[in-house]
Amino acid sequence: MLSKLQHLVAPSILLSLFAVSKTTSAQTSDWDEAYSKALDSLAKLSQNEKIGIVTGTSWQNGSCVGNTYQPSSIDYPSLCLQDGPLGIRYANPVTAFPAGINAGATWDRSLIKDRGAALGEEAKSLGVHVSLGPVAGPLGKVPQGGRLWEGFSVDPYLSGVAMTETINGVQGAGAQACAKHYIGNEQETNRNYIDSTIDDRAFHELYLWPFADAVRANVASVMCSYNKVNGTYTCENPAVLNHTLKTELGFKGYIMSDWGAQHTTSGSANAGLDMTMPGSDLSNPPGNVLWGQKLADAISNGEVEQSRLDDMVTRILAAWYLVGQDQGYPSVQFNSWNGGQTSANVTGDHATVVRNVARDSIVLLKNDNNTLPLSKPNSLAIIGSDAAVNPDGPNACSDRGCDTGTLAMGWGSGTCEFPYLVGPLEAIKNQANADGTTITSSTTDSTSDGASAAQNADVAIVFINSDSGEGYINVEGSSGDRLNLDPWHSGNELVQAVAQVNQKTIVVIHSVGPLVLESILAEPNVVAIVWAGLPGQESGNALVDILYGSTAPSGKLPYTIAKQESDYGTSVVNGDDNFSEGIFVDYRHFDHADIEPRYEFGYGLSYTTFNYSGLAVDVTVSAGATSGETVSGGPSDLFTEVGTVSASVQNTGQVTGAEVAQLYIGLPSSAPSAPPKQLRGFQKILLEADESDTASFSLTRRDLSYWDTQEQKWVVPSGEFSVYVGSSSRDIRLTDTFTV
Repeated sequence: MLSKLQHLVAPSILLSLFAVSKTTSAQTSDWDEAYSKALDSLAKLSQNEKIGIVTGTSWQNGSCVGNTYQPSSIDYPSLCLQDGPLGIRYANPVTAFPAGINAGATWDRSLIKDRGAALGEEAKSLGVHVSLGPVAGPLGKVPQGGRLWEGFSVDPYLSGVAMTETINGVQGAGAQACAKHYIGNEQETNRNYIDSTIDDRAFHELYLWPFADAVRANVASVMCSYNKVNGTYTCENPAVLNHTLKTELGFKGYIMSDWGAQHTTSGSANAGLDMTMPGSDLSNPPGNVLWGQKLADAISNGEVEQSRLDDMVTRILAAWYLVGQDQGYPSVQFNSWNGGQTSANVTGDHATVVRNVARDSIVLLKNDNNTLPLSKPNSLAIIGSDAAVNPDGPNACSDRGCDTGTLAMGWGSGTCEFPYLVGPLEAIKNQANADGTTITSSTTDSTSDGASAAQNADVAIVFINSDSGEGYINVEGSSGDRLNLDPWHSGNELVQAVAQVNQKTIVVIHSVGPLVLESILAEPNVVAIVWAGLPGQESGNALVDILYGSTAPSGKLPYTIAKQESDYGTSVVNGDDNFSEGIFVDYRHFDHADIEPRYEFGYGLSYTTFNYSGLAVDVTVSAGATSGETVSGGPSDLFTEVGTVSASVQNTGQVTGAEVAQLYIGLPSSAPSAPPKQLRGFQKILLEADESDTASFSLTRRDLSYWDTQEQKWVVPSGEFSVYVGSSSRDIRLTDTFTV
């Protein structure tokens, strides 16, 4: 960030930022009441109890991955903080949901909220106060990045919508959400000390954008990340914590450290950190407690003001009151360290949510000659180790730290235990039995075995994958980040071997992120490619829904698939990361540099077709900088609706299908260098054959603004804006302009 963002907030004015940013809007009324209750409780606490509320009890000292001390002066528990973004880690049984990247690939607000609500319901039922998710960082600027699958999309607008819906779902169910990892944590390599040098404009327009949406959704907590930002560790960086998050965005909740991401006692406190986790480092026995007694001493000797501690505690208590956890919240129903067996099955009907998200996130990349959907073929060959569940069980590897069998989630702390995993082979066999289809299978990655199984089948389906995860686990030579964008286990060679003997070869891909598919696409007998991502426990059933056409595919890519790895312009770095690409990440880069992608951002085929017509643009906005009181997310007028764009979408095919209509906006030439177009709206519409409906997109000032690094404000430029509506970032069906 530029020099103006390096402004430090002095300890003498580190009072509750709630007081200085309080507004009368309906959005903050719940926070008003929560803060009132929190301040009443604060007055009853001793100094030691305050210190205990902000300090973790240390690693494995409590039932959850994070625990705080329980005060006796007020009715407040030892807070239970637990991963994770796709299911509750270290508990069993729980639901293993599709990964965040699959939720993003649905482009379906209601489904994303349903997923969040189900996550929140399970968290509450098990006594988890803070569900450590959703993920907006990494955003995914590095396609090889190990944890991009935990988030929703490399596009900040899509990611921000998904953050909002997930938080609304989780907190509506009564659990606190935690937006993570804030900010600039884009790779696993050297994550504990890498310095992310991010220019002010990219910081705001890309990486901060979805966190601003999380704040606007009243997220209870934010987790600061391991890396440095512009030379200072994030968890003791006043520019990104006090200035940006708490002042500029008006964040009213609390900031917690990632586990072991705290480096100083007074430095982190004065920078805006509110809770340290886990209260120690992760050594055995754990040590290096930087708060606790050390924080008490720092307050006694004047290094940290008492008001700063009171602000920490008030924020934490207010978040607890905000979601109603003071009213009959369950006690913790599991122990992370003894197998996690839960005292009750909390999964309910959540398998339905899993299947719906997994099904509607499947992206059909290629479908020559209408090969799909399948219609009772006489014989099928199912090939590849990714077709079947790990023979030792889906949970055989701790934190999913292996790539054995079908891939349904990546590895690391963002995982959970599978209650079961329906593999593709199992689900296809069930359908084949009903259809009278003969199945031949080879569940190894042997090219000779695969070719043998495929050569006499009507259709061959080859399953390949690509895995990644968190850096504390090494899987087949990969310490988190992927080594390249090729399929694992010689997947290209397996597809080639099968395609050379079978004229109807379908490829199904389970992957954490983009792959280079050129060698696969070079095979003329590869007639269909199905991108299934990381679908969770209902993997096979959801895939069968698409392969056999009970549902038409409607997923769209949440990132770009390039023709070659170098086309992205970003990669994992071994030293510090200077973010030299600025705002030109993923499709913004491809469009700006005029690079042809293989499959563009927002792309996805269906079993039907859609026609767009009747574009209408109604925008009235004045040029200039934003203003107004700070509300949750930023200046109040930033979120003022300034117009709408609408278009008619008709299903012109023969089957029911859902289309994701996408709105992109191009800034006028008066703005500083900008991408040709940026996503600023989307709507998923389900249409029967020949049915039409209207896609309508609401625009705010923020949607039409760029971040002015000199004014330190969002600015709507004057001039002619371009409006693009279509089926993907490059399949634009309708265009128009408006002038400011």
